[in-house]
Amino acid sequence: MDQKIPRQQFVVRGLALAATAVGACSSRGAGPEASGSPAPGPTGSGPANVIARTSDVPVGSGVIVGDIVVTQPSAGVFEGLSAICTHAGCTVSEVLGGTIKCPCHGSRFNLDGSVARGPASAPLPAEPISVQGDSIVKG
Repeated sequence: MDQKIPRQQFVVRGLALAATAVGACSSRGAGPEASGSPAPGPTGSGPANVIARTSDVPVGSGVIVGDIVVTQPSAGVFEGLSAICTHAGCTVSEVLGGTIKCPCHGSRFNLDGSVARGPASAPLPAEPISVQGDSIVKG
């Protein structure tokens, strides 16, 4: 049996469903575990502005945390770089095979931010980070 509902009732039901989905997504994404970045320790138990743990960053590779790429070109050496490609402003998408990759036009950057392959002609700018214990801190 084919049930039809009036257009106005269909729109109202659709809006209610969309509002419920948005509410569920926004409350679910509120915690650090949903952002993909490591959760900082409880207030007062560690440094502020923790963006990653040293163990999260493989030697010879890196991780993208928001607008920062954290790399570890050699053991114990950590670099902070902008995640914004200098060619067209796209956000880089992955660190793989010793390079940082931009999905928009194929630019590749070395783990120190220098250009490995264009079209980008300028390196990724450095972002200030520091290592405090096993925490990588922005700023």
